[in-house]
Order: sequence, then structure tokens, then C-alpha cells
Amino acid sequence: MRIKKATKKYEAWLAKQVTIVPADLALKHTRMAEDTFQFLRATFYRWVQVWNHVCPELARAPRVLAVGDLHVENFGTWRDQEGRLIWGVNDFDETYPMAYTNDLVRLAVSAHLAISANHLVLKHEEACAAILAGYREGLESGGKPFVLEEENRWLREAATGELRDPVHFWGKMNGLPSIRGEVPKSARKALEDLLPGRELAYRVAHRVAGLGSLGRERFVALADWDGGRVAREAKALCPSACVWAKDDKGSKKIFYEEIITTAARALDPYVHLRGRWIVRRLAPHCCRVELSAVPKKRDEERLLHSMGFETANIHLGSKEAIKNVRRDLAKRKSGWVHEAAKRMADAVRKDWDEWRKG
Repeated sequence: MRIKKATKKYEAWLAKQVTIVPADLALKHTRMAEDTFQFLRATFYRWVQVWNHVCPELARAPRVLAVGDLHVENFGTWRDQEGRLIWGVNDFDETYPMAYTNDLVRLAVSAHLAISANHLVLKHEEACAAILAGYREGLESGGKPFVLEEENRWLREAATGELRDPVHFWGKMNGLPSIRGEVPKSARKALEDLLPGRELAYRVAHRVAGLGSLGRERFVALADWDGGRVAREAKALCPSACVWAKDDKGSKKIFYEEIITTAARALDPYVHLRGRWIVRRLAPHCCRVELSAVPKKRDEERLLHSMGFETANIHLGSKEAIKNVRRDLAKRKSGWVHEAAKRMADAVRKDWDEWRKG
């Protein structure tokens, strides 16, 4: 199946699961044509199809509850229940039981494409080696959340760049356009349940964010509370694209809450699944970290090593599978992540070339 046909079929399936925002979906199509890195982020549904054909042996590796749509910009920060700043994977929309190798190779492919787009300056081999070394260390240590307090100072500096300044952040939030139509009652209730006051006056705005989920409904409640601004977001969820790739024969369960509660993780108390909505707090340091927001002076090898370690933190939640994962990983020759990433990156570029010609 070619990329355009796959996209048409996936979006027809998606429209049966959630309400589509046509303007946002059109924007997604435009951004998919801009570069291969954005194309990768936007097309996990295609990745699932191609992965099984390009890397069939890796696709049969031990399964864990995987992130699925993992890439170098699927990381962010939040505050835990003690108010500490935490760094880790930010989005689990596509979580599904998959081979543990999927997350590692997809993260490596995203690094390959980010390097090609000049978002990173490492060599491809160095990037893959750093990711795998971090993953091995994470598994061997039993996992540990990235608390950006007295430890991980370098990562705190990398994750708290100028673009996450409160003035800049709230300027963007306040500029979001208000929703003109009706807000679904379930979304409004989900937002109100997470606001700091039950009778708090708020306006609901439309937010364009992400790429994989672009086209789904997103509602942001904005309010003044105790001398400052607060924001809560409700994003529509549906089953992983893995279900679509299996012709609707897989489990349609949404695994978002399960994966964050089982991982080696300092939880964000403001992230909850409410029916078909994932609801979270938005704040200057409670959001995704884009590479453009990370200071130019940064230890990129160390950053990718940490991403690999955090991937292990997530996989360690699949306790019954970890013994098999360790055994499988020990058998693999050095350089396997890089070799697989090259093959998958070539497949992504081929699809992208066809997409942008259209």
C-alpha cells in the first residue's frame, strides 16, 4: 500500500473513532511535506505498516507496553506531587503492546532525521550508540525517574530554555482563539474536574499542537486564579494506530493511563484519562520540549543517552516481559539499532518523497 492510500484509509478509520477538525488535518498534511522529521512524527500509522516489513525479525522481539510513537521531541517536563520538576516521555497516545525494539529504533530514526535536518549535530552512529547505552543502563539499574533538582542539573538547564519563560508561554496561551462552536459536555466536565476551583470562570480555546494527533479535537480552559493564569487541556484519544494496522482485530483498549502508572516514573498528578479525553495541566514547565527550545550549548550525546534510559524506565513497567527483553538484548550484535534505523529512515524518506510530490 502506498503512503497516500494508507493515509486516506487511516484517516477514514480515525474519523469513525473521534471527531475530526478539518482545518487542523489539512495543516497536518502541509507539515508532512516540509521535512522528513515532521513527516515521521505525523505518520505513526504508516510506521506500523512499514516496520513489520522492513524489520520483521525485530518486530518479533519480546513485547512490552511500548510508547509506540517515540521520537526525540516526545519528551517534556512536569511537576510531581512534591512540586519537583521531572523530565521524561511526554505523550502516550499510541501506546500499545509491541516489540521493545520498536521504541529504540523509532527513537534512533528520529535522531537520524533530526541530524539530517540540522536539529542535532552528532553523527548517526554516535546517536544510536548513545540511545542503546542509555537503554541498557536503565534496564540494568532497574530504572530511575529524572528528577531535575539537586541531580541532573545539566538536563534541567537543557529543558528550561528561553522559549519556556512564563511571559513567553502565557503570551502564546492568551493568544489562542476562543472556541466558537459547542464544546462537548464530556470535554467540558473533564476540564472542570481538573481546574483548581469548581466555580472558576474560564474560557475555552482551540490549540494547535503536536503532529501525530493533529486533526483531533483539543480544548484548553484558560482562567485567572489566585493572582495568575492557569490552563488545562483536554485532547481526544482513540485506540492506537496499531489497531488500524491489524484491520481492527487488535485490542481497542486505550493504554495511556496504564503505561504511566506502571513505569518507573514520578507521576504528574494533573494527567488523567477521563473517558475518551486525556486531560493535563499546561504551564511553562509542564509541556513538551522541542529541540528548538533547548539551548544551543548542550551535550547531545548525553541527552540521547538519557532518552534511552527513560525508554527503559517505561518498558520496566512490563515486569513480566523484562527478563525476556534482557535476554534478547544480550544476544544482539553491536550496531543493530543503527543498521535498523538506516533501513527504516530510508523507508520514511521514500514515503516522504512520494507525499511531497503530491
